[in-house]
Formats: sequence, C-alpha cells, structure tokens
Amino acid sequence: MRGEYQQLVDEISAALGAPATLEDRDFGLIAFGAHGGDDDADLLMDPVRTRSILQRRSTAAVRAWFEAFGIARAQAPLRIPPDPAAGVFTGRICLPVRHRGVVLGYVWLLDDEHLAGLDLSVPFADPRLAQAMDTAARIGALLAAEARAGAELGELLRDLLTARRPAREAARDALREALGSASDGPLALLAVAPWQLTGDAADGEALAAQSGVAAMCAVPEALPDGSAALAALIRLRALGSPAPAMAAADRLLHSPRAGRPGLAAAGLAEPRRGLAELPEAWTEALAAARAAAAERRLGPVAEWERIGAYRVLTALPPDRTADPAVRPLLARTHTELARTAEVFLDCAGQAGRAAAALGIHRQTLYYRLNRVEQLTGLDLDDGEDRLLLHLSLKASRLRLG
Repeated sequence: MRGEYQQLVDEISAALGAPATLEDRDFGLIAFGAHGGDDDADLLMDPVRTRSILQRRSTAAVRAWFEAFGIARAQAPLRIPPDPAAGVFTGRICLPVRHRGVVLGYVWLLDDEHLAGLDLSVPFADPRLAQAMDTAARIGALLAAEARAGAELGELLRDLLTARRPAREAARDALREALGSASDGPLALLAVAPWQLTGDAADGEALAAQSGVAAMCAVPEALPDGSAALAALIRLRALGSPAPAMAAADRLLHSPRAGRPGLAAAGLAEPRRGLAELPEAWTEALAAARAAAAERRLGPVAEWERIGAYRVLTALPPDRTADPAVRPLLARTHTELARTAEVFLDCAGQAGRAAAALGIHRQTLYYRLNRVEQLTGLDLDDGEDRLLLHLSLKASRLRLG
C-alpha cells in the first residue's frame, strides 16, 4: 500500500507542477515527490521540509504552527504564508486529506513561482486543483481503509496480550491467520508508556502502517498508576537484529500521543518466534519501559535484557510500601542524601569514583554517607544493608513513575 501512496503523490505533483509531500495527521511522512531536477537545480527546501523528508516527521512546534491556520478543520485547500522565524522560508499550499468528513492527513506543496497563479478563492475552479483534490480524496479512502485494517489487527493483539483464556487463544489464532507467514517471526514486542487515549478508533492503530509494524494497539490501564501504554508488534530480520524495533520506538516516542516530551519511554521485550509467548513478552516490554522512565541512562528505549536489577524490581507489587529503615531517606528534604547513597552504591562502594561522579570532595561524601547511616540505621559496611538500601532506592523511582 505504501507504493500506492507514492503513486498518488506523484499524480498530484504532476497535476500542479510542484513537488508534493504526504503526511498523516500526526505529521509523520508517508510519501514525497521528487525535489529538483535538470531544469530546477536551484530549487531550495526550507528547514521544515528538509527535516520532514530526512527524519520522516516534524516537530511538535511545527505541527502547532501549521495547525494554527485551521488545517485540521479545512474542507478546501489553504494557502499558508512563509515565516522565516518558524523555519518556513517558503509558503505552503495545504490540501487536506479527508474521508467521510474526518481529516486523515495533509498534502503539502511549496508555494513557489510554479503555484503563484493558483487561485484558491474559488475552490476547485482551477481544473488542476480539482484534479489534485480528487487524488487527495483517493488518498483519504486508502488511509481510512488502512486504519480500519490496523484497528482490527490491534484489537486482536490487545486480546492476545490482556484477555483471559480462551479469548486469548482465539485472538492468537485469528492474528496468526491475519498476519500469515509474518506471524512465525522473528518478532519484537514494544511498549510505549504512557500513551494517551483519544477515543478515536483510528488513532494509534492507524500508525500501524509504518514500515515493519505488524500490529499495534493501545492498552488501557497498563501501568500501575492506571495510565495506558501502546503495544507494537514489530517484524525483525533476525532475532539478534532489533534495529527495526528501535526505529519504530523512536518514531512512536515523537508521536503527540506519547505524552509530554521527556515523560514517555519505550521498552523492548526479548524477541520471539511466533505468537505463543507474546503475553510474557508484553510483561517484559512494560517492565523495560518503566525502567527506562525510572532510570534515564537506560532510555529512552530500554531492552529487557539490559535493565539489570529492574527485571526483579518491576515484578514487585506496585502498591508496596518502602522499607521502614529506608523510608526516612526518601523524604523530599533528603533528596541530596538519597542521590549520594545511590551513586555511592552504583560505584560499588568506591569513594573516589562516587565523589568524582557527584562532583564533591571525598570528605563531603563521607559526611553525607554518615548522615545516611544515622537516618536509616543501616551499616554501609554491611553487604545485606547495602543491598537493602540500593534496591529500595531503585524501587522508589518506579513508585514515582
């Protein structure tokens, strides 16, 4: 289906004599026409279009800037003026891509000398524009069909991950039939958390059209605090080659549904062959995402096999209370002491390394560690006390997440 989008975008480019790009409603790039050629070698793209093509997405700021012109509500083509301050050096003509009244994407054209005479005041009066909008409507129908197919696969994936037997087994069999040979793997299961639910059946699932994504769904109340998470089933080239899953995670983390920038994280389960172990893989993916959110050095995309002690910590009951000995240290007034203790234990109790990591004098480190012992009653020369303190400090991050 990706090839069909490219063909339709090329039709619009040919009809209007200007290079076009097609983006979904989240400003993710789907297809783009050729830019430049023998006769227009001096054609320049501004930073916004360059980023869109090279990184296959636009920033949240760019999206907000364009949406301020009403593109999400537009029924007809819009002309948007340039704004160098926003990185838009060349104006745009936006063709809204709709299906049954719902905007599903946008076709963008650079409003240069090729389109200067295009009159948008009387919609579709220009036959070239009418042809382009007819093609945009065909794109809308394709996107809608793809969203419906993605939603159906997403529902099966959600049931496979969360339903009880025998509904889980029925979902597995139906998903295997729908995916065909791809269901035999290798496959990776990705969790992006938190994920915003919008109530639109096409949201999220429509993103399954991304290359390499076999199925995708939002899972309500997937996290201990009741937040939703996104599950994405990714086709891999080999069990030891997670690159397609990492690329998908990067794209999804930039989705506006992934929450505020810096808040969302992604977790990647150990790859599997076939669908039978996906419920267990979902537990791993969620645990890795929670670990990535708790420990930023692991993220923003963490692999289950690389999260270390968090494989144990994420399995603990989410409503547990902190150990009584460590609880005083977790008070907000002692944040600096808690961080000092954690860095010291991360450095295997090596004072020199810990002081350097914290950027403090060694004597300051000893003073703080003495305060930690006074607050907790724990002996930092005792292995079991160290273990209790270290795990408690790590676990407290998960509770905050």
